[in-house]
Amino acid sequence: MTPRLPRVRASELTGRGWLNTGGVDLTLSGLRGKIVLLDFWTFCCINCLHVLDELRELEAQYRDVLVVIGVHSPKFVHEADPVALAAAVDRYEVHHPVLDDPNLTTWSAYTARAWPTLVVIDPEGYVVAQMAGEGHKNNVALLLRDLVAEHEAKGTLHRGDGPYVPPAPTSTTLRFPAKAITLPDGRLLVADAGHHSLAELEADGETLVRRIGSGRRGLLDGDAATAQFSEPNGLALVPDELRAAVGYDVLVADTVNHALRGVRLSDGAVTTVAGTGEQYMVGAADNVAARDGDESQADRSGLRYDGPALDVRLSSPWDVVWSPAASAFVVAMAGNHTLWAFDPVTGRITHLAGTMNEGLVDGPADEAWFAQTSGLAVDQDGRVWLADSEVSALRSLDLPGTPAAGDATQPVVGTSAGAGLFDFGHRDGPADQALLQHPLGVAVLPDGSIAIADTYNGAVRRHVPGRAADGSPAGPGEVTTLATGLAEPSDIVVLTEGDGVQLLVVESAAHRLTRVPLPATLAGQILDAGAHRTQRPVTDLAPGAVRLDVVFTPAAGQKYDDRYGPSTRLQVSSTPPELLLDGAGDDVPLERVLRLNPDVAEGVLHVTAHAASCDADPAIEYPACHLNAQDWGVPVRITAGAADVLTLPLHG
Repeated sequence: MTPRLPRVRASELTGRGWLNTGGVDLTLSGLRGKIVLLDFWTFCCINCLHVLDELRELEAQYRDVLVVIGVHSPKFVHEADPVALAAAVDRYEVHHPVLDDPNLTTWSAYTARAWPTLVVIDPEGYVVAQMAGEGHKNNVALLLRDLVAEHEAKGTLHRGDGPYVPPAPTSTTLRFPAKAITLPDGRLLVADAGHHSLAELEADGETLVRRIGSGRRGLLDGDAATAQFSEPNGLALVPDELRAAVGYDVLVADTVNHALRGVRLSDGAVTTVAGTGEQYMVGAADNVAARDGDESQADRSGLRYDGPALDVRLSSPWDVVWSPAASAFVVAMAGNHTLWAFDPVTGRITHLAGTMNEGLVDGPADEAWFAQTSGLAVDQDGRVWLADSEVSALRSLDLPGTPAAGDATQPVVGTSAGAGLFDFGHRDGPADQALLQHPLGVAVLPDGSIAIADTYNGAVRRHVPGRAADGSPAGPGEVTTLATGLAEPSDIVVLTEGDGVQLLVVESAAHRLTRVPLPATLAGQILDAGAHRTQRPVTDLAPGAVRLDVVFTPAAGQKYDDRYGPSTRLQVSSTPPELLLDGAGDDVPLERVLRLNPDVAEGVLHVTAHAASCDADPAIEYPACHLNAQDWGVPVRITAGAADVLTLPLHG
């Protein structure tokens, strides 16, 4: 049997209301006899979306004994809007009840500290496990197996239908469209994420010409009628001169399939060109397929991968753009906070930038931190502009050989607007003081300024880079607002007609494309709707020595997996850096003594933990292995006499 926590009665579920229950308020007492799995999530969080996919199979397998309840505890202001939450539940095909927890009441009752967090409650109403992060599908499956056997024997398990009530179906041409591009013939191609397909539209943006993909969620190559996608997002045209050589015209970031797909426009044929269809797990030792004689296999984690694109796992590729400077497509790998370069001619893919830590750190590409980069565009000078969504930032990548890179020999990352993981808002003015809220798209305007799909502000913003009189970069530049009142704009297509400019905005939550005419001067208005910080319960810790303990217990029948090196890893840093006098850095043990600065009143501890486990039975020739991983950002307040231990459950 899996080791259990002490028997603790589960707290009641309290929030603003319920979704997917047909208007019925659920209680834990009313769910006695069922195994209940609470999934604490927020709909901006890529790790939370990964967990939704991990749970689908378990929900189907244990549908008569398991009740999954999503507890939506929002990070961003927009996510606390009940209309936006209802749209997200629909968008991501959440087929279980969801508790709306805008004030983090239930979150606090269960001492959750991270998105996502899973809590398992047995049929008698006791908490039996808590897990933070993703990669726990196997752990949960083993626990469910044990709980079913135990409570069936005790007579406390009740089989039958759960409380899920599906919402009424709707029908629209587009369903949560994500990205769009203009085709050579003037038509539009839209990544119709909610329909798991691509929609080709007339230039009017409304008339459907054809659909590429069957509309069924899956990963299947084939013709336009049979091919399958899973929530496709980014689209990019293959350069004219390469199309004959590569055999397709459009590259697609097929996000939930963790793959890149090639589409031939003449007949709609779809081919997988990168990825294995499995998710890259940060820290895992099996992210790269074995291939004899290929030196790229020396690092099977894929952290510095440069090899065949079909041999490496990807992680939620969200956007793609052709970079002439790189002679490759740049790929925004939102799932592990990196950028990659894909060469469609050689079929190779290369890790380009990012450490796989989530945050906002500029500098050389191999030291930079990103946070769910979700939108890409390339300007006339070859600079790659990035909508870095979780840090609500507009950032850039300067590649060697481009004007902005100067004599740099590797790509360099910079930030034009944005303050970090927990700061956001709608504020115009000098770019270094401007605030965005979870932007998902960027586009280059004819004058070289940047249009931003400021998704959670429902706005289109414009960034004008600072310039000196001679045209060289100087100063932070300025951010203004071009349009407001949009429903989660996720991408922008720039249309030029004569001397005029129009923006075709992908209004994802309104299921449509919307034209926004720009003034001749391209000038926007200055708005200030205020600044916001993510509000989560603060942990009081004593100044001086504090023991950090990340709890991980391998699931039943599992042991630590050290075949490819240490099975655990712990990284610690802080904001501000002065908060930590000692204990920052990267090491193996999941326990560490930190020394907190008594002169810093408050801050955030950033903790990343990995733990690998595999089947312990020596009779199993090819043991199944699993990686559990989580990033925590723990707000702390230094208080004399407070606790000197911080416990974070990875799996326990």
